[in-house]
Amino acid sequence: MAAVSEVARADLRRLRHRRLLESRWILWITTPVLLLLLLGAWKLYTVVSGVSALTVPPPEAVGRALFELMGRSMLYEAAYYTFYSTVMGFLIAVVVGVGLGIVLGKLHLLEKVSAPFLVATQVVPKVAIVPLVLLWFGFGIASKIFMAAVISFFVVMQNTILGIRSIDPGHRDLMKVIQAPWWKRVISLDIPSSLPFVLTGIELGVVFAITGAIVGEFLGGDDGLGALAVVMLAGLRTDQLFATVIVMTLMGFVLYAVVSAIRRFAIPWHESSGRVTSL
Repeated sequence: MAAVSEVARADLRRLRHRRLLESRWILWITTPVLLLLLLGAWKLYTVVSGVSALTVPPPEAVGRALFELMGRSMLYEAAYYTFYSTVMGFLIAVVVGVGLGIVLGKLHLLEKVSAPFLVATQVVPKVAIVPLVLLWFGFGIASKIFMAAVISFFVVMQNTILGIRSIDPGHRDLMKVIQAPWWKRVISLDIPSSLPFVLTGIELGVVFAITGAIVGEFLGGDDGLGALAVVMLAGLRTDQLFATVIVMTLMGFVLYAVVSAIRRFAIPWHESSGRVTSL
């Protein structure tokens, strides 16, 4: 029986490894193909529809504008400003969201009492509160950090609450039966059980954080990629506006990829990590 079990485990490991390789090859093949199809459809639309380049510039014009912007220091200054405000707001959201999520996850009554007020912070349109944010924090970077934090903290908190409540009660009872100290319960049970949910919330939070920072820059201030996009729009430089949006997108991809990689390496034993684990 032991030999059969070992063979089954080896087969399962090989199957997982093959699936992982296949998924990686599919990603490397499909992403460039889909990107080329998107560019082709974009170019075809500009040719067939006869739309003005002022409204939808052709992809080659946007490429030239992006190359031109990359040679100007203002792009890097704006990108750094947006990156800094996004990361700082994201870190604040992680600290507040995880901390509050742990407390509310363990105290059900407190979570029920505070739920309407926490939900109210999310259902209010963020654009509507920007004037108040500017009034409280001014037109500087503090208002952008606040917007990034307030938009992203809720998803981090909700996933943390879900992670805390996903811990199997039977496992908690087992820890009590063996009289494990509180720190042993936290290290051996609470953290491993809730970490996949917490890291998923953090992974989603970074996407919301960059959105919040750019919205703040759109509506108030003279720095950052959002403010740069407003300047391009005001000057009717649509090709450079598209190029600025591409830079925003690339920054979002990079931040998401970094956080996603951290999640995969932090929980290699979990199915969501996509990594091959031994049995």
